[in-house]
Parts: sequence; C-alpha cells; structure tokens
Amino acid sequence: MGSQMHEKVIIIGSGPAGYTAAIYNARANLNPLVLGGTQSGGQLMVTSDVENYPGFPEGVQGPELMERFRKQAEKFGARVLDIDVTAVDFTVRPIVVRAGEQMFTADSIIIATGANAKWIGLESELKLRGRGVSACATCDAFFFKGKNVFVVGGGDTAMEEATFLTKFANSVTVVHRRDSLRASKIMQSKAMSNPKISFIWNSEVSDVIGNDHVSALEIRNVVDGTKKLVPADGLFIAIGHEPNTILFRGHLETDSRGYIIVTDRTKTNIEGVFAAGDVKDARYRQAVTAAGSGCEAALDLEKYLEEHHHEPVIENEISSAAR
Repeated sequence: MGSQMHEKVIIIGSGPAGYTAAIYNARANLNPLVLGGTQSGGQLMVTSDVENYPGFPEGVQGPELMERFRKQAEKFGARVLDIDVTAVDFTVRPIVVRAGEQMFTADSIIIATGANAKWIGLESELKLRGRGVSACATCDAFFFKGKNVFVVGGGDTAMEEATFLTKFANSVTVVHRRDSLRASKIMQSKAMSNPKISFIWNSEVSDVIGNDHVSALEIRNVVDGTKKLVPADGLFIAIGHEPNTILFRGHLETDSRGYIIVTDRTKTNIEGVFAAGDVKDARYRQAVTAAGSGCEAALDLEKYLEEHHHEPVIENEISSAAR
C-alpha cells in the first residue's frame, strides 16, 4: 500500500520555473512540495556555460545554477523529492498525484516539467553535447565567433537559428533532409539572401567527429547514400522541441505539438492547476523566461488559494516588498 500525504501546493518539475515557483510559494508560507523527477534540474543540467543569466557576469555552469535555485527554495521551506510523477487525477478534489507507490493529494498544482530538444540520436552527438554540439543558438552562438558552424533542420526554428548564428560565425551551413525548406516564405528568403548562409540539400548528419570538441561532420546524401567528411567547429540541432506533457494529455488542454494551453498567462483549463516555463512556452525557452513564468504561476496560485480555500497567504511586508 502506498502512503498518502496532503499538500497545499505540489510543484511538478525542477527547472528554473519549478524552483522559482517553489521559492515564491515557500516565502508565502505554503510549504510547497516539489516533485522534481529522478533527473532533476531540467535542461540546464546538460548545459555547461550559462553566460546570459542575469547576475552572473563571469558566467555559471548550468548544474551549479540549478543547485543554487534548489538551495534557495529549500532555505525558505520548500521540500524537494527527486521522484518521477507517474499519474495525475485532476477530476477529483483534492487533486491526486501519484509517484509509483506513493500517493499525494493537493489543493493546487504547478506543472513545470519543461521541454526537451529533439536530437538526431547519434552516440557521437551525445558525447559532444556542450562541446560544439548545441540545440540553442541564442544560448551558445557567442562561443562560435569567427567559426564555421552547421545547422540541422528546415523549419522556422532552423532558419532563425542560422540567421542568428551569422552575427557571430564566419559561415553557417544548413543541412536539410529534403530539397526544399518547410520554413515560412519570409524566413526562407531571409536565410537564403544572407551571404553567410549556404545549404546542403537531401542530406543528413550521420556522424559527429571530434575528441574533446567538434572538428568535422560526416554528411550522408539521403538520395544516393554517399558520404562526405566536412570540417566543422560547431553543430546546432534545430529540429524542434518536445514538451514533457505525455502525463497530462487527456487531462489538460494541449496544442497540436503537446504544449499546455494557458489563459491569463499560467492558468490551465482545470481550476487550481497552473503551468509555467517551457511546458507552455514554445517561443522563448530561456532559463530567465522560465523563472519569470514560475513566479507568475506561484502568484496566481496564491491568489487562487486565498479565493477558494479561505486561508490568507501570509507573507510579512518586508519580504513582500523585497521580492
């Protein structure tokens, strides 16, 4: 038999959105429980240098930044369990959340399970991730000043990434499986008219070469199967993201790509259930926007509890002014 515990607030997910929500809810004396997953910390756990998070002029390692978020949440009274949620039931009150044999009930929930970049699926790509292989140009383009980089993909995201990279890189080569792009006409013409961007059609990256950093790519022609080796300093994968919402499909409204649909910024279609960060944001996908969104969800949740559970959310005026 699994044990059962009742919570005012359960936060599912432990990236910048989940931990920021936990900091705010903890400071409001809500004693939130964070079910962070066995791989806690989100996408920043596979990011080496984070140079664009405000307050860190020297840059910070992704895992260290997440450890600081966690300590701050715990300092104010949040409890973090590194366990995976396996089922939810939003049709009952209190809401039911299961993690294997354990069962929790909650008055309110924040979903901050994030999204993952889709990868090609090569062993060499995994080995060199963070060492020349990236899925985020806005995060990592700065490291490729004057270098020759490649982008995999043919949609709007790939064209945006390629165009952004030209501000830093010497050359950007787009590798696409088809002979035409899926991107919108305006993004296509923008990329195609950029003198720094060139295209390799009907092709895929079949291997990434390098010891401690990317040095070359093996590119395979999908029509005739021929392979060629090209020198490269970096590889950006831009074939989309997958929001971590499988658990909630059928329970919450999601769009065609699986992102949770919210109204009024963080409210889902189920009362008392809020969403924050990349799980509902296909557009920005930055640590700082996820953190901001976690704050919004926490404040919306506090208001919901005040209105529906008749308990004033207590936070002394000093800390309220400080936040």
